[in-house]
This record gives sequence, structure tokens and C-alpha cells, in this order.
Amino acid sequence: MSYPPYGPRELGRTGVTVPPLGLGCAPLGNLYRAVPEAQAREVVRTALATGARYFDTAPHYGVGLSEERLGRALRGHDRTTYTLSTKVGRRLRPLAPGERAAGEGFVDTPARARVRDLSRDGIRATLEASLTRLGVDAVDIVYLHDVEDQLREVYETGFPALAELRAQGVVRAIGFGMNHSDVAARLVADLDVDVVLCAGRWTLLERTALDDLLPVSARRGTSVVVGGVYNSGLLADPTPGAPYNYAPAPAPVLDRARQLAAVCAEFDVPLKAAALRFPFGHPAVAAAVVGAAAPDEMAENARLFTHHIPDALWHTLVARGLLDADLPLPLND
Repeated sequence: MSYPPYGPRELGRTGVTVPPLGLGCAPLGNLYRAVPEAQAREVVRTALATGARYFDTAPHYGVGLSEERLGRALRGHDRTTYTLSTKVGRRLRPLAPGERAAGEGFVDTPARARVRDLSRDGIRATLEASLTRLGVDAVDIVYLHDVEDQLREVYETGFPALAELRAQGVVRAIGFGMNHSDVAARLVADLDVDVVLCAGRWTLLERTALDDLLPVSARRGTSVVVGGVYNSGLLADPTPGAPYNYAPAPAPVLDRARQLAAVCAEFDVPLKAAALRFPFGHPAVAAAVVGAAAPDEMAENARLFTHHIPDALWHTLVARGLLDADLPLPLND
């Protein structure tokens, strides 16, 4: 099967298209461990070479380091040949004298601090700073980032500010990036949202988004980009101590992941390949973004995304109770 198994998809009715597999750029901001500059550049080059030409970043990722590295790696590439998203909601400022940066999972980061800011001026300033770090005149998509605890500000200033930028043609698609599918579903129901990036809630291990976000997105014509398809790593390597939602996986969840892997092995399908493909069973899903800290990880993700998966695998997972019978499955045409 040639890349990709699915063609590019439009986000909502925006005219913005994304390939089915994109690169999540948090690792480029030194998430959990330092990534050398040259290695970060090669990750981006590998994504370009494999067709995974949707890049998602944020000021939060390494307090701007991810955006800076992504911008340097993309320099010289035709801006019309890739899709780019970043996020607002966290404005960056220099550290005060004697102040120490809050890592929040990122290491060896620039001397900056994050400030929650959903004001109109704050969102505009945050986006302008992102464009400077990225070295581009515009991004295609802007998400409000992790705003589940700031819903009053979202409704009063945050989303109206993004809608204004969209109306002015500054950005083409707007939406939300978060882990909470229930909150995202409420926002999609209430607002004119083009796209939601939801991490970890629509995977081989979690169906939460099917019970809230995906139905309302389909009804409203809102596209969903799926993140966290490996549930922090458990579906990449289901061994004792593997992370699940950023903590060691509980024994029952680890056992289920290992059962999923065993069934996949019966069909000569890597568990990671099944995890990458599974979200596309729902028609609201436009793409999956997957992080990579090294070029071989990016290449493996691209290769696994094209791995042939027989329909019998999905039916077997349902028959053995490892997937619910009402789940939409990514069956072959």
C-alpha cells in the first residue's frame, strides 16, 4: 500500500487540508529529554520526505523552543507544501531576575515563563510572537490550548478573538486543543469551531470521544485531529512500567494492551500500526498527529501508518471483547 492509505482531508469548510498523518512537535521542545538541534531538524526533514506534512506546535512546547526549531527546519521549504498549526492561551515572557522556569515536562528550555492569557490583545500578541519564532507570515490553524478550566474567558474573549482573526483572514481555521473530549464537545456544540485537536480520548484503549465529541463534531461539520494515539506510550510498548496518560499504566489497562498486541501479532500487524489506524474509523477524524524525537521514529510512524491491516483483525478484536461492538472500525474499502 502506498502512502497515504487515506488522502488529504479538508478541515471543516475552511479550504485547509491536512494529510492523514502529521508530526506533533512537542518533542522538538525537549519534552522529557533534550533533543539535539540537528536531530530535531532531521525529524522535520523526515516528516516532509514521508508525506507527513502537517506540523502542530505550541508556545507551551519548550516555552517557544519547539516553534523556533520547527521554523528553522522548515526554512527554505515552499510554504504552500505543508500545513502548520500553533496554539494560543499561554503567552510567553522573559524570566524575571532570579526567577526559575517551570519545566512542565520540558527540559533545557529558554529563559521564558508561561502566562495564561485569553484576552483579545494577549491572543494577538501570542500569535505574533509565534509567527516570529516560526519565521512565517501566517499559520493555517490556531487552537486555544488546554482551556478547560477557563471557559468563562473562552466564551467572553478567547474564542471571539480567534473568530475575529479568522474573519480578517489572518488565520484560516480555528479551534481547540485539549485532552478533555467532554469540554471540547460542549464548545463544538456552542461555537463555530472548524477543528478540534483531542489527545488520548479516541484510541484502541479509550472510547470517550465517541460518547461526546465525535457525534457533535460530525453533526456540526467540525473536523477532529487525533493526538495521543499511543496513550503516552503504552500502545507503543505494552510492558510493565509503560506510561498511560502520563503515569505508569494500571495493571488492568496494561493487561488489555498486551491482549491487543497478542491479537495483532496473530495477523502480523504491529500494535503501533493498529493504534495509528484505529481512529480513522470515524468520519469526523481528519488526521492523527504523532510526536517523534528522532528521525527513525518519524520514519517508523510513516511506515506503520501504511501497513496493511486486514478487516479480520478488527472483527477479531470485537469478537474477543477487546473493542466494543458499537465502535466504528477503519475497514478497507
